[in-house]
Amino acid sequence: MKSLKICFVAIGLLVANHGIAFSQEGGKQPLKLVQTITLPNVNGRLDHMDVDVKGKRLFVAGLENGTFEVVDLASGKWVRSIPGFKKSQGSLFVPALNKLFLASGDDGMVRVFRADTFELLDAIHLDTGPNRIVYEPKSKLIYVGCGGKDAGKDYGEIGIIDAQTDKVVGDIKVAAHPSELLLDKSGKTLFVFVSIASEVQVIDTRKREVLSTWPVTSKRNGDGAFGEKTSRLFIGTRTPPEMVVMDSKSGKEIAHLPTAENMDGVYFDASRKQIYVSGGRDSATGSVYVYRQKDADHYETIGTIPTREGAGTSFWSPDLNRYYVAASKNDKEEAAILVYEPEN
Repeated sequence: MKSLKICFVAIGLLVANHGIAFSQEGGKQPLKLVQTITLPNVNGRLDHMDVDVKGKRLFVAGLENGTFEVVDLASGKWVRSIPGFKKSQGSLFVPALNKLFLASGDDGMVRVFRADTFELLDAIHLDTGPNRIVYEPKSKLIYVGCGGKDAGKDYGEIGIIDAQTDKVVGDIKVAAHPSELLLDKSGKTLFVFVSIASEVQVIDTRKREVLSTWPVTSKRNGDGAFGEKTSRLFIGTRTPPEMVVMDSKSGKEIAHLPTAENMDGVYFDASRKQIYVSGGRDSATGSVYVYRQKDADHYETIGTIPTREGAGTSFWSPDLNRYYVAASKNDKEEAAILVYEPEN
């Protein structure tokens, strides 16, 4: 019996040291790699993504490449680059308007393209550092995080754009540069993550003002997701690397679970009650941590999937039932999109 225990300990150490993890269903992982799509001639860090569900296209920010890359998901091939950006970051596709909004951090621009032809329609100037960008379909308003240190200011801003006219119609002052924006389904509440302050700020979009500011005990909250049915925010932090569960009505922290180093993407798969957190952009091997929501207050880690060197950010499409991880170019491989399918 003693030797058997030693054997199990040795196996546990091997798993921990080599980044191998098993889910609780007999070793079956919750995500399966089904495709790798190469992005030729794309150098440096990759950033945020968005998807055209009907047209099966993925839009990927080549942050250091100064481009947005377009991937045909039906054929599994890269199809084109959209050049001319300085620090390509946020991307937003609005199918009802046939528009693609692409944010460029270093020049403070959100450029608007016709989504089928990629004709440049407009260029919207915001404060320096536009990054996260979200759309509210009822009001047809776009919210863009910008300002802060990038703009030489001690506060950040949420720029508000009318998606129909491409005009700036207002802004909301926040504590510092926003790292994440999450809207509720009503469009009335906007959750703003402020990484440098380790805070979540709650905004009333009708009044255009901050209602509450909640501290996050783990530092540098970067990315997140919202489970509206259970009123839970899923918050990725970097110091230490954790997935923090927070009550979206009170700001109370419910759970802390270890997560990927250099966390760079958090998504909630509502149909399976699973949370996906990707990270490891600056590590030899990236990874995706998968958690199961047992109920609103209880969570468990069900898998850790090794991805690839240079992989960090990610995107979950519930409509396509696919999880996309962006992997930067390294000494051995071209940049690529790793496509995963949930196994259950």
